[in-house]
Amino acid sequence: MRYTKIVATIGPVSNTPEMLLKLSSAGMDVARLNGSHNNLEWHEETIALIREVLPNTPILMDIPGRKIRTVQLAVEPSFGVGDIVVLTTDLSHDGSQKVPVNYPHLHEELQEGATVRADDGTLEFTVVKVEGQDIHCAANTAGKLRSRKGINVPDVDLKTPMITDRDHEMMAFLTRNKVDYVGISFVESGDHVKAVKNLRTEEWPRIVSKIENRPGMENMETIIAETDAVMIDRGDLSVETNLQTLAVAQKQIIQCATEACKPVIVATEMLHTMIDNPFPTKAEVSDISNSVFDGCAATMLSGETAIGKYPEEAVRLMSEVSEVAAEHMKSEVREDTSDDIETHRVFGEAVALMCKNLPITKIVAVTRLGFAARVISSQNISQPIIAVSDEIEAARSFNLFPGVKGVHLDVAFSKKSSDHIPECLHRLWQAGDLVDDDVILVLALTYPRSGNRMNHMQMHKISDLAQTLQW
Repeated sequence: MRYTKIVATIGPVSNTPEMLLKLSSAGMDVARLNGSHNNLEWHEETIALIREVLPNTPILMDIPGRKIRTVQLAVEPSFGVGDIVVLTTDLSHDGSQKVPVNYPHLHEELQEGATVRADDGTLEFTVVKVEGQDIHCAANTAGKLRSRKGINVPDVDLKTPMITDRDHEMMAFLTRNKVDYVGISFVESGDHVKAVKNLRTEEWPRIVSKIENRPGMENMETIIAETDAVMIDRGDLSVETNLQTLAVAQKQIIQCATEACKPVIVATEMLHTMIDNPFPTKAEVSDISNSVFDGCAATMLSGETAIGKYPEEAVRLMSEVSEVAAEHMKSEVREDTSDDIETHRVFGEAVALMCKNLPITKIVAVTRLGFAARVISSQNISQPIIAVSDEIEAARSFNLFPGVKGVHLDVAFSKKSSDHIPECLHRLWQAGDLVDDDVILVLALTYPRSGNRMNHMQMHKISDLAQTLQW
């Protein structure tokens, strides 16, 4: 089992049973869908397909949120440096003369001289005039403006709503289809995360907050406190902040999230070359390794597996590179010098110390919603973590956490005793997840009271348990 997980985007080249199985075999741990592309019917069919082919693989679906994009274009205009490209908020156009965008007030908030960037900052324009709903832009770079590509105006404070009508529609869709994680674009505050949570009718889907602009960086602590996981969208982040500080921002976000025991996904152009080529650049390989060294929970592939020519090869290479990097940095126990150390942090550090100095081969976290697994996985320990839940959605979601395998067992967890724990161990032994030679550390919450989220720790040799409990 790999330590750092791989999120792979499913698209036109990968939404078949054969390719899904290949991606899973190559190392895909989480299947991602991009809600900005394709219609809901396509996504519903793809979700059903993933559930049928890979029932234990969690699904993450990004929804557009506050991100400004070009709409679906009949004509995708090409241009040279100095050419005029007209963006418009009039959706009746098809791209042949003017390129429509999905934010209806963009023409009201841009003025002459403003910088507009598109497609993760690879295209840049300067506004030369605004006439009615039309924004006339001079191209500073040559290129092609494609459908559904992001539009960034980093120097302008846009008045986009925190929650859109599309967000309401998408959250209802995700809840109905039991998607495990929802990715929210351009999260700017803890209140923004709370507003998204309020759209849910139950605990699912869990929230992945995408930090990708200046307000997100400034408020990362409150965002991370409210969210379930974080995604670093480096494309928009580099455009909305500063390309020169991108690596520093990545380290800051991962450090802050690790201290809060929240998993981080590093995304954007990790193996971009492999969309068209069978081999990556050396810089891309180093990028994956350095993201693992930074402490991310997962690295993500986008176009590489959605539209690329070598989706299976990209996942396999990312898996191999991540495994080598993780092996290099395993068993490092973080020292905490803060004055106010929370109980679960001390508990996690104690587990890490035991794993470093005792012959423990595996950790079993009996955890309904995953708190224990999340805390322990943040410690960068080398032993694999088996996280067991009696809720299938929860168990599936654990597969995002670094070094964790989520397992659903049809064993009712008791709040009044610990009787369910040996039954869980017995089931894991029967399934082959535990073998007689294993020395395990068992973590659980037993006899819960207010404030307790993890209060049980035992070490066992499986052969002794099997003989004592007559398995």
